[in-house]
Amino acid sequence: MDGLECDKKIIRVGSRKSQLALVQTHLVVDMLQHHYPDIEFKVITISTQGDQILDKPLSKIGEKSLFTKELEIALEDLKVDIVVHSLKDLPSTLPPGMAIGAVLHRDSPYDAVVFSATKYAGQKMSLSELPEGSVIGTSSLRRVAQIKRAYPHLKFADVRGNLNTRLRKLDATNGIYDALILAEAGLDRMGWSERVGEVLDEGNCMYAISQGAMAVECRSFDIETLELLSKLSHKETLLRCLAERALLRTLEGGCSVPIAVFSKVAEEGNSLLLRGGVFSLDGSESIILEEAARFDVHSESAPTSSATKDAADHQNGDTGEPESKRKRRLSCPYAEVAQGHKVPPEAISSRYLSVKRKDCPYFSGIIARNLPHDTLERAEKVGIDLALKLKKAGADRILNEAKVLNRTCIATTLSV
Repeated sequence: MDGLECDKKIIRVGSRKSQLALVQTHLVVDMLQHHYPDIEFKVITISTQGDQILDKPLSKIGEKSLFTKELEIALEDLKVDIVVHSLKDLPSTLPPGMAIGAVLHRDSPYDAVVFSATKYAGQKMSLSELPEGSVIGTSSLRRVAQIKRAYPHLKFADVRGNLNTRLRKLDATNGIYDALILAEAGLDRMGWSERVGEVLDEGNCMYAISQGAMAVECRSFDIETLELLSKLSHKETLLRCLAERALLRTLEGGCSVPIAVFSKVAEEGNSLLLRGGVFSLDGSESIILEEAARFDVHSESAPTSSATKDAADHQNGDTGEPESKRKRRLSCPYAEVAQGHKVPPEAISSRYLSVKRKDCPYFSGIIARNLPHDTLERAEKVGIDLALKLKKAGADRILNEAKVLNRTCIATTLSV
């Protein structure tokens, strides 16, 4: 089984019910099935609060875990073993006992413009060419703040529902929308890339934290499942998203405030650049700064000193469990599963998140078993340091004002 001895013959995979969520879930299942042909992967669909509340903008609902809470409850109650998410939906701080066990290769992180097929059929359009007062559909404060700066002649209106529903609203004969702003990755995964009329680069609209990346969440103490998932992670994507999530967590942001990022790893693989921006709701104020770090993203996982000690113990002919490994096992909460003891949901507590990182690495909600810890620490530090620079430059004032305005409904979008 590709080097992993797994006692689980069936892995239950939690997913939202939308078409896009199921497409993404089956992409992950196909990857897992390739690595583990002897395991059966069973998809279990679950409806989330974000799927059910469709009459309010996301930023007005006031819940950070709109598309994840019910899935995480199923994980906690042992009803599913893993959950597939769009990583941008996962809050920067996870509930106790939860962890991101895999971050998959990132597709396009950029936003795309889809124009009304009814109003502009056969025309090649761009936002700059739309008439004065054209209505752009989006529920993202981040998108509104940035696009309003670049294209002040446009108006904005909330639009909710899954991709299918939003596109139907866009193309309706008497529809109010001239265009929608959507994640390019979602359109590509649905096979609708031909609807993309324009892709917004970072100069016009920096993207959301972790946009374009899929993630797999599991119980943080389930070492068997963490090992199973580790084969799916894409190193460059993981490090970029780790830095972005650290930025968001340190700024204490969410969908109720406009925060945007741009990140890249150099072609040589030895440095990470993170650019972050905070914006007022109307886009009139912004602070955009950068932070970088150097490391070798293409290197294989470097053994820790304790791992080197284990290897020496075995080389010296000690057939028993090495002392260094025993100490790590006893100090690590994941070991409870490794020793064959099922951990009930009531036993999950914050202690699973506060173990020593050299033993059980946990970075911005991500456990990456195949990457050097110092590399993960540097990537996380990039996000933290950039957030502190933004705060020093006045980000807290802009974000706090945005939160107040959003709560009191003095916003820049129309009500639809």
